Amino acid sequence: MTAGERPRSAADVRKEVRNGARDTQATVEQALQRAFDVKAGMDGLNIFVSLDDALLREHARGAATQLADTEPGSLLGVPVAIKDNIASLHHPTTCGSRMLKGYISPYEATVVARLRAAGAVPFGKTNMDEFAMGSSTENSAYGPTLNPHQTDRTPGGSSGGSAAAVAAGIVPIALGSETGGSVRQPAAFCGVVGVKPTYGRVSRFGLVAFASSLDQVGVFGATVDDAARGLRVIAGHDPLDSTSADIPVPDYTLAGTHSVKGMVIGRPKEYFPESLDPRVRARCDAALAHLAALGAIVKDVSLPHTDLAVPVYYIVAPAEASSNLARFDGVRYGRRLPGDGLRGMYEATRTGGFGPEVTRRILLGTYVLSAGYYDAYYRKAQRVRTLIADDFGSVFGSGVDLLFTPTTPTPAFRLGAISDPYEMYMSDIFTVTANLAGVPAMSQPIGRVDGLPVGGQLIAPHFEEDRMFAAAYALERALGDEAHR
Repeated sequence: MTAGERPRSAADVRKEVRNGARDTQATVEQALQRAFDVKAGMDGLNIFVSLDDALLREHARGAATQLADTEPGSLLGVPVAIKDNIASLHHPTTCGSRMLKGYISPYEATVVARLRAAGAVPFGKTNMDEFAMGSSTENSAYGPTLNPHQTDRTPGGSSGGSAAAVAAGIVPIALGSETGGSVRQPAAFCGVVGVKPTYGRVSRFGLVAFASSLDQVGVFGATVDDAARGLRVIAGHDPLDSTSADIPVPDYTLAGTHSVKGMVIGRPKEYFPESLDPRVRARCDAALAHLAALGAIVKDVSLPHTDLAVPVYYIVAPAEASSNLARFDGVRYGRRLPGDGLRGMYEATRTGGFGPEVTRRILLGTYVLSAGYYDAYYRKAQRVRTLIADDFGSVFGSGVDLLFTPTTPTPAFRLGAISDPYEMYMSDIFTVTANLAGVPAMSQPIGRVDGLPVGGQLIAPHFEEDRMFAAAYALERALGDEAHR
């Protein structure tokens, strides 16, 4: 199996372990061997920031007891990679930052606990942009992750390590986090499936906060079915998270049996501008043609406030980050650095602990929340955010079932190619709207250009992930090998 090849599916792994054809230890050993083969460590692709062989083998033995003691879980024996900002009891949770170097959480995120309960084996912690602030995984204290398809390219960010772990064939499922596209954008760049659920569908307990009104835990899968199985396990109400919705979770894998015939799929004109890479446009048009051939009705629609999404996001998210990251001061949380007096200690700790992108966003967020600027920036941005959400409500209320768009305006760019922060922020132009509106969205592979994957994005109404999965399953089947070539 070469880099970029898909691992065996989560369903196949579970079936083999359940039937005794192999054991959980074997699935972990295979994942470890694959990580070694593709050089997933810091001297290679730099996918993992923490990967303890002995600990993984111990956890594999624990997962194996499900066969003897309980009804086997739905992810029995499946190794699942975890992003470095999701708390786990045994591996460090550092958020890709010097500020939290060596920190091991005293509690575990709800999503990790649910993976364990389902028989999965949490497989190390993956590299990420520091505190999830970035679109290329170049802002990590551990150095950049490389794209398994072409190692001079970014895997996207901020969940680049998790996307690369799936793309490199190490694990069939990985967890990431989303604030403005940090699952879908790297999924598109790495040629895997990435799902951002509805805000409130998945517990945020144990996810280190960046922007609390936007943050979500998302799922990567080698296939649509892998992503569906992963989301099914981690979704659902959690009393430990006050934003968690008490709404039943359907079996997303059943969406694969549903037809898209008669489904109305909107093509928002704002997501297909003249500036869109024509190769990406062609792949999207081909994907829509496949859906139409399956009986879906494709119609042009408009989301008129789309062009305001990036500036709104880069006011709201930094403002919330400024508040959330205030706790990392060397007193309450974070590594303390010596300084002259209390003020000097604070300055030394935060200057030495945070990288330039995190510093930039904290400064920006503090500015827009400051006296005299709050109304002009933050309050106004929240009002425009409502208009963006209303755009989605109007379109879905008009009889449109789903939206289809490009996930990113271009394929993966070269590492180090973008030095202008604004240009980097614009790589999120097609993803931030779903976070601002809180609607579910996913990216799936729809082809390649010059050997680089292209992602197509499906967006659904609130809590209608099963509708989104139905179209994704159908499109994946229709594209076949075309999705990966």
